[in-house]
Amino acid sequence: MPSTKHTLSDGQLALLVLFICFAFNMAGRGIADTYVAFLLPLETEFGWSRSGISSVYSIYMLANGLSAPFIGVLFDRWGPRVVYTTGILIMGSAYVTAGHLNELWQFHFFIGLAGGIGISALGMVPSTSLISRWFRGNTSTAIGIAYAGFGAGSLLVVPFAQYLIDWQGWRTAYFVLGGVLLSFLPIVLVMPWKRIKAGRQDPDAPVLPVGKSRLSLEPLLEAFKTRAFWALAQVFFFTAFAIYIVLVQTIVFLVESGFTPLQAATAFGMAGMLSVIGVSTAGFMADKFGARPTVTATFVCTFLGIVLLFVLSYFPSQWALALFVLLFGIAQGARGPIVSTISARAFPGKAQTTIYGTIYACMSIGAALGAYTSGLLYDLSGTYRLGFAFSMVSVLLAVTPFWTSSAIAAPRPKA
Repeated sequence: MPSTKHTLSDGQLALLVLFICFAFNMAGRGIADTYVAFLLPLETEFGWSRSGISSVYSIYMLANGLSAPFIGVLFDRWGPRVVYTTGILIMGSAYVTAGHLNELWQFHFFIGLAGGIGISALGMVPSTSLISRWFRGNTSTAIGIAYAGFGAGSLLVVPFAQYLIDWQGWRTAYFVLGGVLLSFLPIVLVMPWKRIKAGRQDPDAPVLPVGKSRLSLEPLLEAFKTRAFWALAQVFFFTAFAIYIVLVQTIVFLVESGFTPLQAATAFGMAGMLSVIGVSTAGFMADKFGARPTVTATFVCTFLGIVLLFVLSYFPSQWALALFVLLFGIAQGARGPIVSTISARAFPGKAQTTIYGTIYACMSIGAALGAYTSGLLYDLSGTYRLGFAFSMVSVLLAVTPFWTSSAIAAPRPKA
């Protein structure tokens, strides 16, 4: 019987790559984002401060970002089989272990550090490299579909985690989440990774290395000298800060505003569902109309969503919650595929994954600072409104490069 790698056509393999990237984004990021559902149970059981509990998520985002360049090197050197296997083993084992934890530092290590490294290995760093090899004419659209896995994870996994917590407690919830992730391991081991890494067989396209290759830091150092690199880093950093200063506290904020925990988790999940639509269409819209108008429209939605949080803090109502979910959700993650595509086009070659991983690290640093700042501002002021104000300023700083830097604000593509 012939092996799978000889029976699949290029078109079938391209769809398989897209499915792999979507599925691992959904599983990895969805499980990581469940931490927002664990905030109240952990605070109730251990009495930790809000900033202390939020710091776990900050460490997760820091580990996610700072490990991204190394994940890029690992991918360029050893390929996707090693990267995805490493991610599943680290993150799955950490979450199974989390069900036994009792100290804050233990959560820092297993959920923060190990979880962050795991999601980095499962997320958009390997996905961007694989997709750019298989979707050269419509890269933004394909990356947008892969990014939609984040929203699908929020939609499906976060409410599921909340259900597990309500049903059997947070410890059982961690056991189940870790076990689900580890169940992907046998599938990863049998995938035709050598053929997948080689990319689409296009005689006019440059040949990408398939086996082990020597890597140099020179391409990354050269990227540091470009305006495009720092413009993309600014976009990712301030976007992540703006989103995560809000996102980590969303469920707790809604519960304290009078909504039930399940209603709050469902709203969080619905925002994730809408992000599937927003992320998927953002890549297509950028391919058709250009990055600047598309990105600007998404930031307008994010800004208005934060305004609605101010409204909810004074006048909790179902209509204001629905509008927040619609506007904030539709734009959540929508900048990701556009930045990924610009990075792939601006920095082609064998170091592409390493360079994007470094840009991605800036996003995670912003997210980590946003997550910690949200808890700190709440502890200092007793309200979420100061965090909302910081988020709005960050939105403005995030969109600025698309209006000031020609290096990333490409004109509308020709038909």
